[in-house]
Amino acid sequence: MTTRSALSGLLVLTGLITIAVEPAGAQPPARTPGRGGSPALQAEANLGQLMKGILFPNSNVVFFAQSQDPAKVPPAKDPSVATDPLQDSYGKWQAVENSSLALAEAANLLMIPGRKCANGLPVPIGNADWPKFVQGLREAGMKAYKAAQSKDMDKILDAADTMTTACSNCHDRYREKPTLAERCK
Repeated sequence: MTTRSALSGLLVLTGLITIAVEPAGAQPPARTPGRGGSPALQAEANLGQLMKGILFPNSNVVFFAQSQDPAKVPPAKDPSVATDPLQDSYGKWQAVENSSLALAEAANLLMIPGRKCANGLPVPIGNADWPKFVQGLREAGMKAYKAAQSKDMDKILDAADTMTTACSNCHDRYREKPTLAERCK
């Protein structure tokens, strides 16, 4: 036995080097070709769930700030477990900043291939107007972020108006339909 192999065996035995062993039949995570082996993007939620879980609550934080100064929101009794973002540990104007950025980032989620609408139809990412509407949301989120950073109520009012327009553009085209089955067409 060579000194090198003895040292390697000792390091493995003492736990300084670990050897990963895949269980039989284990599948490696999905990879995106050409992206340095990064995991593939996957749509887990349908569009309605994404709206209710990310876009709706975060837009409400921005819309709140258009009528009341977030700096005046009292913290929750225990901010670490507050369900109101304006009252949690990262509340007040920081909550408006964070929600604005969440909306801008959510625009990326709206473009992931394979996402379905609540009625089972594919999200219309291939339609010419969809990317424009998504870009409008991204821009509205960034405008709200800059307004929140300034803590200027007039700027947040203008940003909330921009956000209302961005949301309405898409909702008028894809959501406001007589039945769920007619959405996303």
